Amino acid sequence: MRAEIADETVLVAVITYNSADDLPALLGSLRAAMDGVPRWRLVVADNGSTDGTVELVRQLAPAAQVVSNGANLGYAAGVNDCLELAREGEAVLVLNADVYLTPRSVATLLAALTDPAVGLAIPLVRRPNGEREATLRRRPTALRLWGEALLGRLAGRIASLGERIPTAAAEEPDWANGAVLLIPSKVVSRIGWWREDLFLYSEEVDYCRRITDAGWRIRQVPGAVVYHRGGESTTSPALWAQLVTNRVVHLATWDGRGVARLGWLALVVGQLLRVPLGRPTHRRALGALIRGRALLLRGEPSHPAVPYGPPLRARAEGAAEPAADPVSGRVRT
Repeated sequence: MRAEIADETVLVAVITYNSADDLPALLGSLRAAMDGVPRWRLVVADNGSTDGTVELVRQLAPAAQVVSNGANLGYAAGVNDCLELAREGEAVLVLNADVYLTPRSVATLLAALTDPAVGLAIPLVRRPNGEREATLRRRPTALRLWGEALLGRLAGRIASLGERIPTAAAEEPDWANGAVLLIPSKVVSRIGWWREDLFLYSEEVDYCRRITDAGWRIRQVPGAVVYHRGGESTTSPALWAQLVTNRVVHLATWDGRGVARLGWLALVVGQLLRVPLGRPTHRRALGALIRGRALLLRGEPSHPAVPYGPPLRARAEGAAEPAADPVSGRVRT
């Protein structure tokens, strides 16, 4: 007997940036993945790709609506492009370009939305080799940053000391990796836009915080399985630096500058402990943290609170200057 499906149209929102190598697998998996979903449509938000991504989308999915920014405005900006097109009663499935969905996975996620307590449905994520990816996280705190700095991934075994929830743990998450997220229409209409000033990394942490603070729950649906290539943030110095520094920004936004200073120090110690291992990612992150220290100590709001209104940027066509991030220069991978 098949599970009851929420009566919502699904807007499939794919965010791309030079994603031509990944798109054939994703687009090829969509039809089977959407089996059982009564109504759906595809929107691709492209952040100024130069590798033929847009042309490939139009070739492989001619019915897709393509929003081409002409500049790398960030992952959150791409999501907002799609949210701006969402209709009343339409759930939004946010997808990285480097994922592959298994048959009926979206219908299985959609079934979870029949529970009014669910504000976000997420799948079970695996790497291409079949290994389960630990995508579930606890709320960021300064103590958890210290735990991870000193204990690494072992900190996740103790709830108060680590954000990462072990894959075998039966624990409800506070947030989840943003590679695949199904957002019900009630959340889209109430919570609103993603924070574009974060560019990439921590933007899904912020959005999930707003969802859970509004009283909804985040639910992983094990019956919905997707495969995610990912992994570049741990090997690219620029991406790792972006990920690390945005963790400080998140603490400053939600918990104040005092907590953010403690978190900043934990992250500095964590990078210092790993630099001797010859990891360029940690050297780059350490430099970025030190360069950002002045703003943090002065207590100046480098990232002000974001209203739940229109996106932060003006959507004028033909922007003269690309809004690329100064650290990474690209969107999430």
